[in-house]
Amino acid sequence: MENLEKAMKKDCTAVILAAGQGKRMQSAVPKQYLMLEDKPVIYYSLKAFQDSFIDRIVLVTSEEGMEYCRKNVVEKYNFGKVTDIVAGGKERYHSVYAGLKAAKCDYVFIHDGARPFVTQEIIERGYACALKYDACVVGMPTKDTVKIADADNFAASTPGRDRVWLIQTPQIFAYDLIFKAYSSLMEKERELLQKSVKITDDAMVVETFTDWKVKLVEGSYENIKITTPEDLQIAGALKNPIKKYLKNL
Repeated sequence: MENLEKAMKKDCTAVILAAGQGKRMQSAVPKQYLMLEDKPVIYYSLKAFQDSFIDRIVLVTSEEGMEYCRKNVVEKYNFGKVTDIVAGGKERYHSVYAGLKAAKCDYVFIHDGARPFVTQEIIERGYACALKYDACVVGMPTKDTVKIADADNFAASTPGRDRVWLIQTPQIFAYDLIFKAYSSLMEKERELLQKSVKITDDAMVVETFTDWKVKLVEGSYENIKITTPEDLQIAGALKNPIKKYLKNL
């Protein structure tokens, strides 16, 4: 708690991403607005950061979804820490960059709005790590054996499970570090596209455009991202204590 009190002296912003269309969900409604119990998926991420020590929230949506999100999520549920709603872009990294430009703080938390099970413990644990290392992402060691495949989908190698992590969000960085890295990414975007380099998370941006090391810290196996219809079913079971109990029998 003492460390958290010190952390609260820093200026912290959460950039929550809700601009995706969720094509794999096979729904006309974007996944972040689908109902989980009686509230939209995006509600739970916003609620977690609203109730935390975070100073403000920048919400990144699709351009056409900005007004809908303002009225039906931010205003409806009184998320007073949401200071900006900005339009995202074609790729995730475009949306992150748009959010970062509106953030301007000491430390920034970048979180997928489709991860409704982020907790205060995860936020605090990740922040304590970021205060020490300036670049920290939450994740969990894989439970399964992982195979690296060759171009023909034959098993090429088997990395040790103790060295393989499944990466989650939030990903937390000193603002100047991550903004500089993203600015470099945007400058060299065309070159990366020509080389077929795909940017899949924020840590990768730091790894690619700086010499800073990114520290991993445990999140939770329940901190899932809702991407497919099956994920929504799992989330319903996790959200409902009775279903969760029956699931564990």
